[in-house]
Amino acid sequence: MKNLPVRGSSQSIKAGTKVKNIRLVDSDHNIDCKIDGFGAMALKSEFVKKA
Repeated sequence: MKNLPVRGSSQSIKAGTKVKNIRLVDSDHNIDCKIDGFGAMALKSEFVKKA
């Protein structure tokens, strides 16, 4: 997958985008984080790769 579509936005997150302020949480989404240009987001761990 090259791009990750963002619900509620016309933009998508490109592969290789750096994520800041990562927090692990217990919910249907596993990660709370901030992405430059998008703001705060909740991500599923299946879409994240450790760099």
